[in-house]
Amino acid sequence: MELIYIGFTASLLAGLATGVGALPIILVRRVPDSILDILLGFAAGVMLAATAFSLLVPAIELSGSLVSAVNLGIGALTIHLIDRFVPHLHPVAGAEGPPSRLARIWLMIIAITIHNFPEGLAVGVSFGTGDIASGLIVATAIGLQNMPEGLAVALPLLREKYSVF
Repeated sequence: MELIYIGFTASLLAGLATGVGALPIILVRRVPDSILDILLGFAAGVMLAATAFSLLVPAIELSGSLVSAVNLGIGALTIHLIDRFVPHLHPVAGAEGPPSRLARIWLMIIAITIHNFPEGLAVGVSFGTGDIASGLIVATAIGLQNMPEGLAVALPLLREKYSVF
């Protein structure tokens, strides 16, 4: 039972790291578009690196190239099917009226929120092996990757005049 509490706490802390990543917005009131672009690019780079080095490389080491490639393909197919069959906005210039920056921001926020659920499950599964050290490594890696996500969510909302809090 103790392992469950440790895993739950680690998963909760990894999720709260998203809020820690948003803390720098307390120091600013307005973010120029050029700075926002740089910070969003940084956040995207960190998330891409985390995907490659923290997920894909270990998957290849544990399961081999073929199994990892097949599962990566299944994941891509799943995203394609979700894109095709789940109603959502595809702004096309002239087809759906003027594009709204706010609508795109909320789509990004929803996507980041949804993808945090499997991250929490990954932390739980890593603790489920009984190896606390492995679980802590996964929780720490996900927590570090969540920090730029928090910034990537907070900055566009701040630019759209949402309250810092």
